[in-house]
Amino acid sequence: MKTFNEAHPPAALNMVRDVPTLCPYCGVGCALHYGVDEAGVIQYARGRNGASNAGRLCVKGRYGFDYAGHPQRLTRPLIRRDSAYPRGPLSGFSRQNSSGPRKPGGIVDYDEVLPHFREASWEEALDRVAAGLGGIRDTHGPDALAGFGSAKGSNEEAYLFQKFIRAVLGTNNVDHCTRLCHASSVYALIEGIGSGAVTNVVRDIENAEVAVIAGCNPTANHPVAATFMKQAASAGTDLLAVNVRRPGIADYCRQYCQIKPGADVAFYNAVMQVIIAEGLHDRTFIDARTEGFEALQAAVAHYTPAVAEPLTGIPASEIIAFARRLGQARSAMFFWGMGISQHVFGTDNARCLIALALLTGNIGRPGTGLHPLRGQNNVQGASDAGLIPMYYPGYQSVADPEVQRRFEALWGVDLPNKPGLTTAEITHAALDGDIRGLYCMGENPFLSDPDMNRVREALASLDFLVVQDLFITETAEFADVILPASAFMEKRGTFTNTDRRVQIGRPVREPPGEARQDWHILRDLAQRLGHDWGYADESAVFDEFVETAPPYANLTYERLGEQGRWYPCPSADSEGERVLFSEVFPIGRARFVPAELGVAPDLPDDDYPLVLNTGRQLEHWHTGVMTRRSRALDAIAPEARVEVHPDDAARLGISEGQWTQIASRRGDVQVQAHLTRDVATGTLFLPMHFREAAANLLTSPELDPFGKIPEFKICAVRLVPLSPPSTQTPPAGVSHAAS
Repeated sequence: MKTFNEAHPPAALNMVRDVPTLCPYCGVGCALHYGVDEAGVIQYARGRNGASNAGRLCVKGRYGFDYAGHPQRLTRPLIRRDSAYPRGPLSGFSRQNSSGPRKPGGIVDYDEVLPHFREASWEEALDRVAAGLGGIRDTHGPDALAGFGSAKGSNEEAYLFQKFIRAVLGTNNVDHCTRLCHASSVYALIEGIGSGAVTNVVRDIENAEVAVIAGCNPTANHPVAATFMKQAASAGTDLLAVNVRRPGIADYCRQYCQIKPGADVAFYNAVMQVIIAEGLHDRTFIDARTEGFEALQAAVAHYTPAVAEPLTGIPASEIIAFARRLGQARSAMFFWGMGISQHVFGTDNARCLIALALLTGNIGRPGTGLHPLRGQNNVQGASDAGLIPMYYPGYQSVADPEVQRRFEALWGVDLPNKPGLTTAEITHAALDGDIRGLYCMGENPFLSDPDMNRVREALASLDFLVVQDLFITETAEFADVILPASAFMEKRGTFTNTDRRVQIGRPVREPPGEARQDWHILRDLAQRLGHDWGYADESAVFDEFVETAPPYANLTYERLGEQGRWYPCPSADSEGERVLFSEVFPIGRARFVPAELGVAPDLPDDDYPLVLNTGRQLEHWHTGVMTRRSRALDAIAPEARVEVHPDDAARLGISEGQWTQIASRRGDVQVQAHLTRDVATGTLFLPMHFREAAANLLTSPELDPFGKIPEFKICAVRLVPLSPPSTQTPPAGVSHAAS
């Protein structure tokens, strides 16, 4: 099958125009130009001088754009044929316990799936969706419906999607992928300081004396941000990394602590114990700006370095050295990722990092602050826009009667006052028969959510499922109606990066065939269900969003221009705030919230003696819908590999490149082995992007009780060889492929 660019040869350079827009991948929010020819084919990407990237791009930003022109793009609405009921798997891949073939090639086989659908007009498809969702609402009540929105869509699309679910369908059962990445971080931040966004921007690391890099691998997941971290390290910033799996940034660190899985609370409590015991805490800051210090002091007192050593695997002397360097620093920043958040005790992990920043007075000044590195390009904006079940836009509680009345007045409807269900809870409720209809816009829960067999069963159990996307995804196999949507390169809208910088993404090509703008689809569905949304354009939607979300005050399309601005933006002529909370926190005094070491629900035993960790790799993104349809990215990394420590491999009789089986208490996958000392003995790492080795067939659906995030990082498994060992000798030394 030819790629889009092979089918359309490169144009002469004088036929190509530069269009300023943004990268569609991670939360760094890199500004770039796409070079587009007269046929709308993107010929290249090059960085432009944005506030977050200074002209830099990573491999995904530079080469991962051609998915938008892939031959599998949906161009007309599709309706499930009567012969494809009762609803169930349509391909061999999506059947029970399947994890795909023992070979690369990870996109949906249209020859296998497409015959089960027929093309339809937009009128028929939208009528079918309105009847399906409206019928469930009228028969079973609004709370029998739910919606999954997208962190890859714009702020305007996120705002309208949550408005559709709340104001049109009448339920707060709306969520998106923040529930799978940083929900626990946001919960802890709102609880501790009153704001769920970062307090300082990535590039201010150049002003930090120390930076803690916890549970994240920025060289793979936020590569451009990592370049500024490396640059700061070269200029004298001491980087202190803590992780279960060795990140590439460790090469630039003063100290790297490879802790045991699930030991974060024990480690950070021990660090705080040393800081307090040695008088390195900032008593002036604590007295003036915080509350709850005595409770924290009591909670960490028994986590001495000697006690923490066997719990964490880190020698007491290293814990002390870490604590002293951090405690003595005049300024320190705290970066963290999903190694902190994606746990059943992820909220407690984040509480510890927040407490460390408060304990050392490292919030509110240049070179200080809390920064959970946001994953998707607009996961910050989607959360800000209310695409979460317990908050309206601007993190205003749906359970607050005064807030509810304001939104009812603005939207002209009665609204529900009960917080809705989160992503995983929606899946559980579908299995119980309580959720009967689902609207899925730009999400692929079949592969992204834990315990794939349960998700499969939940999707099959629905009375009605509509999927709005670019391609027939694994989730769309279960749909009643599939609506062809617009890619990032085909839409105009605002996107908010991990730094809180709001920027405009601009279209560089038209959607193919009859594919439509996502917000137009939402508007037309609302119209069919009795709501007249008369927005003139995207900027009108943004203006209404700004009206509802106080943090976005003073922002307009005109003021954002080509460079964007940070929020909060105190005045119309301000560039926005880089550093937040220099004088006061949104809740007045920040709160210390003590945490105790928890126990993961899925621990190793004799049958499942290893711990599996899952995550991302440099060349791919989430469930691979975009990157596995990008010719260059798929060529660089066409298949999954499970990372195994050489000592474990020798004990199990596994060699480099050998086929293995990973089995958990929920399923098993087959995947080739890669031997590396980046993982500790007793642990494995499997990327989440490859459906033929689907990591979430293995993972546990257990949830954090606060952030309701699943446990993606600790999963008990066994590993066995499947074929005779090859004669190839595994490479010596340490592999740092992600660096």
